[in-house]
Amino acid sequence: MRIGEVAALVGVTPRTVRHYHHLGLFPEPGRLSNGYRDYGLRHAVVLARIRRLTELGLGLAEVRDVLADDAGRELVEVLEELDEDLARQAAELTRRRTRLAGLIARAREGGLPVEGPVSPELAGLLGALPPGESAMAAKDRGHLALLDTVLAQEERERLFAALAPLADGGRAARIHELYERLDALADADPGDPRIVPLGDALAACMPDELIAALSEGPLPSGSDTFGRAFLDDFPPAQSAVVHRMLSVLDARRRELPGEEEETA
Repeated sequence: MRIGEVAALVGVTPRTVRHYHHLGLFPEPGRLSNGYRDYGLRHAVVLARIRRLTELGLGLAEVRDVLADDAGRELVEVLEELDEDLARQAAELTRRRTRLAGLIARAREGGLPVEGPVSPELAGLLGALPPGESAMAAKDRGHLALLDTVLAQEERERLFAALAPLADGGRAARIHELYERLDALADADPGDPRIVPLGDALAACMPDELIAALSEGPLPSGSDTFGRAFLDDFPPAQSAVVHRMLSVLDARRRELPGEEEETA
């Protein structure tokens, strides 16, 4: 048989057969006087077994391991490892489908934030905050979505739990007002006299739970990579306000019980 014939018999393509030859997975047959490969039934048997193994989900390196005379591993070992891997994939698919079902349900109810998909913790926080047209509020929501993506689950849950008090009625209204004041500084000079009092007001709005949650590491600042990128995301006057707020929060954090001992 020629390559096209053995490939058609087994149900693969000639290109696949050539790929197996190139990898050394499927030994090449002898050639006829005209240079064509001459495949026999023995080759078709091996090729059919390769197809069955790959359809089970084995990688080509694993297939080579199974086919090699000196593999040192029984087929059952390889299949057991494959079964364990498929079980992990199935569990992950179940977890993802469960999350998708929740997102779809919230979307149908009109409760999915525009930043979605986000974690349930952040979705709850964003859903509780009052809507508005503030450009600064939209930027903050984007920053929270970024943290939602990059933080480990435990850190994410701790941070958003600490931010939950921001959604309280009175505090949420105050935050909305401060966002509007920040928006007004979009084109202001970095020496604007409104900067310091606004930074202090923002810091005063931040819940003590947030300070406690951040007590295990430094607050963002201009001295670290994330802090520089964070502050650079704002126009100069707004960046100065945020920097002032972070400085006040850092001072508050140092006053927490146990902080003096750690920093002494």
